[in-house]
Amino acid sequence: MTEDTDDHARHQAKMAKKKAARDRLMAGKTADRGLLIVHTGAGKGKSSAAFGMALRCVGHGMKVGIIQFIKGAWDTAERRVLSSFGELVSFRAMGEGFTWETQDRERDVAAAERAWAEAERLLADADTAMVILDELNIVLRYGYLPMEPVLAAIGRRPAGQHVVVTGRNALEPMISAADLVTEMTVVKHPFRDGVKAQPGVEF
Repeated sequence: MTEDTDDHARHQAKMAKKKAARDRLMAGKTADRGLLIVHTGAGKGKSSAAFGMALRCVGHGMKVGIIQFIKGAWDTAERRVLSSFGELVSFRAMGEGFTWETQDRERDVAAAERAWAEAERLLADADTAMVILDELNIVLRYGYLPMEPVLAAIGRRPAGQHVVVTGRNALEPMISAADLVTEMTVVKHPFRDGVKAQPGVEF
């Protein structure tokens, strides 16, 4: 038996052992229910990951509702693309820009309340398979909306509906309520080297 044959046999045995362990693990995963998913952290990619999930839903013919709590004025590519799917996607950019741009707390609170009213409608719609509440964590952290009724409405949603909440600095009650939490971390970012936001990368 050659060295290459020995390597192949060892690799095959190792992978067979891994597959058996994986099969045993997956055999116990039988639950099927709507999830509360949180994307947070200082790193880039929180909203992008959520929009990727929206595309998965569309690929399955499932309806998606998207509410953006901060962005509003920007004409983003993801809004253009996802809005092109007709009745499968409801995309509402209802913010008035970043809080340091508006510099008006009352205006920001009013915008958040309008966006939340639309979010509540989606959360009550059994035909909507996924609701993406983009940048809701930011709104909650600034106190523009109270946490308790937000979590209560998410908790009352139809049993099979998934909810994705994005935004840095997710508060502990949201993290505790979630089924899945991913924290995006910064390792390197071109912004630090003077590179501005660019089409196809940031918007």
